[in-house]
Amino acid sequence: MDAPLIEFLSLLLRWLHLVAGIAWIGSSFYFIWLDHSLDPPPPGSDAAKKGVAGELWAVHGGGFYNPQKYAVAPGTLPDKLHWFKWEAYTTWLSGTALLVVAYWLRAQTMMIDPSVATLAPWQAIGIGAASMVGSWVVYDALCRSPLGRNEAWFGVVVFALLALLAWGLGRAFGGRAAFMHVGSSIGTIMVANVFFVIIPGQRRMVDAMRAGRAPDPLDGMRGKQRSVHNNYFTLPVLFIMISNHHASTYGHRHAWAVLALIALAGVAIRHFFNLRHKGVFAWPYLALGATVLSATAWWTAPRLTPLPRVEGPVTFDQVRSIVGRRCISCHSPMPTYPGTTQPPGGVLLHAPEVLAVNAQRVYQQVVATRVMPPGNVTQMTDYERAVIAAWVAGGAKMK
Repeated sequence: MDAPLIEFLSLLLRWLHLVAGIAWIGSSFYFIWLDHSLDPPPPGSDAAKKGVAGELWAVHGGGFYNPQKYAVAPGTLPDKLHWFKWEAYTTWLSGTALLVVAYWLRAQTMMIDPSVATLAPWQAIGIGAASMVGSWVVYDALCRSPLGRNEAWFGVVVFALLALLAWGLGRAFGGRAAFMHVGSSIGTIMVANVFFVIIPGQRRMVDAMRAGRAPDPLDGMRGKQRSVHNNYFTLPVLFIMISNHHASTYGHRHAWAVLALIALAGVAIRHFFNLRHKGVFAWPYLALGATVLSATAWWTAPRLTPLPRVEGPVTFDQVRSIVGRRCISCHSPMPTYPGTTQPPGGVLLHAPEVLAVNAQRVYQQVVATRVMPPGNVTQMTDYERAVIAAWVAGGAKMK
């Protein structure tokens, strides 16, 4: 496929994935809030007689709304019933397509880091696909096991297994690819919850009503359980979606632990909001999330690896020569490195003025975090990194 076409396809998929994800996560947040905000109708009221378990009055956009939730199902099935599913399906389909275009089709560049593991592209892709499918199989089996009836211990075990997955993928891929495949695995669990559990359960409930039978409350309970799980997955997944912009996380020596800590903070913050919607005192969970994030910020702050001593003043020509040998194949208007169609992050280093403008970004990626070049594919030496560090420390002058 033509490189510019791949790049534009990636743009469209990323856009679609973002829009669909907003719709899916927004509806998840709304319905969890709604469940926690419902009040039981007064005894003897029309709503109570209809089997309404809870209701809410709200105002939005100049109109009044009165959503109601039935204990199991209404007495009669309405002619028009909205199903919340395509938000989830579109998010996963677009995200997986983007994973294929951005990572699997460029596995040699975007997934394989020779300093981590020597893999063929098909092996890297196979590991990535297996992580997505395997995560759902293990999670679903745990949900159906006795452990699934203890939400607290279930959450601990699932969190530990996902941390283990992050550790394992970090032993196979470069940092960014490892993070993205953890996110894809969680996303697969979330959409599989909708496809294999929530929607089929709702269909059985609807079919029972159409046949004149009482719906099985167990279907509603299972659907609610999986919906709540998805709600707690959202903040970790959203972090992973933006993590490739922050090399201090995926480029850390213990990136899997960084991901686990940020995910823990996300779960704690989500739990804070869920409890607050119930009117429960929840500030300790927000404090926990903030403390974990603060500790992670301190831990991921760059701590420079000792570099060789650079004798004498560093000239701009020395820096340009290093960048020309190690970076220009990707960071130019027309990249020549196989699998690269656009300069990573939109950063151009091909001309003196743009190199000087991006001096601090070069320092952050090349010296502070060392995530560039990816997997050190162009064999940048420690002395060359030291030269760049000395140039930036001297004011990044163009002479």
